[in-house]
Amino acid sequence: MRFLRDWILPIVIGLLVALLVKTFLFQFVKVDGSSMQPNLQDSERVLVWKPMEVKRMSVIVFDAHGEDPAATEPVDYVKRVIGVPGDTISYKDGKLYVNDKLVPQKFIDEEQRTTGTGNWTLASIANKYGWAKSPKKVPKDSYFVLGDHRSVSNDSRYWGFVKKSKVMGVVKVPFWSKNDQAKKNINKLATD
Repeated sequence: MRFLRDWILPIVIGLLVALLVKTFLFQFVKVDGSSMQPNLQDSERVLVWKPMEVKRMSVIVFDAHGEDPAATEPVDYVKRVIGVPGDTISYKDGKLYVNDKLVPQKFIDEEQRTTGTGNWTLASIANKYGWAKSPKKVPKDSYFVLGDHRSVSNDSRYWGFVKKSKVMGVVKVPFWSKNDQAKKNINKLATD
C-alpha cells in the first residue's frame, strides 16, 4: 500500500495534470516548412495557447484535414489569420485590404508581400479554385488565413476558409527565444 501511495499515485496525478494542460491550456508544436518565413522558421518550436481568442493577424495552428484537399490525414498547419467572420478581403498590387481598409504588412518584406500574390477578391479566388460559391465575406465560424511567405504558402487562397472548430490555438513565440523580431511579429500583432 505504501508503494502505491509513494510512487504510483504521484505518477498518475502528474500524468493527469500533463494531459489537462495539453488538452486545455497549451502545447508545443513544430513549424513544418517555409510558409511562415521570415517570422517562423522550418522546425522551430512554438507554443500554442488554447484558450486564447483568435483575432485578425493572430497566428494559429489548425488541423488542415478536411480544409485543404491535399491533407488526406490530420496534419497541423501554422498560418496567419487575415480575415475573421464578416470580413471582406482583397489583394491588389501587393497591398492587402480588409473591409476596404489597407492593412500594413510590415511583418514581411516587399518581396514576400508581392511575389506570386496577384490581384484578387474572395469571390474571384473562390471561382478560380472552386472552393466556395462566390463568397463576398468570411463566413460565420470561419477564418481566412495566409502564410507570411505568400509565394510559397499553401493557404486559404487555394482551398478556402478554416472552420473555427479546426483551430487548436494561437501561436506564441516563447519568451526564451532569441528572435525578438518574431516575438514582435507573432506575439503582438493581433487586432480586434
